Amino acid sequence: MLRLAGRITVMFVAVLLFSLAGVQFARLIDQNIAMAHELSATQSDIGALKLRRERQLRELRRLRDPEGAIPDIHERLRLVGPKEEMIFVSPAPSAAPSTDP
Repeated sequence: MLRLAGRITVMFVAVLLFSLAGVQFARLIDQNIAMAHELSATQSDIGALKLRRERQLRELRRLRDPEGAIPDIHERLRLVGPKEEMIFVSPAPSAAPSTDP
């Protein structure tokens, strides 16, 4: 009888240890999946920031050149050169028929 109780106890402890190891393993897998998603999002953010930086560097190179800055000077500051004129164009009137009686 004592031998049977010992075997049952050993089996119970073995099952308990196996269950705890399985739970820990499942938790680690869940953490790895979460970290993989975070890494993917971070890499996506890095790619977007690299594209933004490249656009900004192109804009800086363009604006450092006096000829490249002229369109912005016209657009933003409304300034023109000595032999230039600025013409403002209004939007075309709508072609909808009038509803006046």
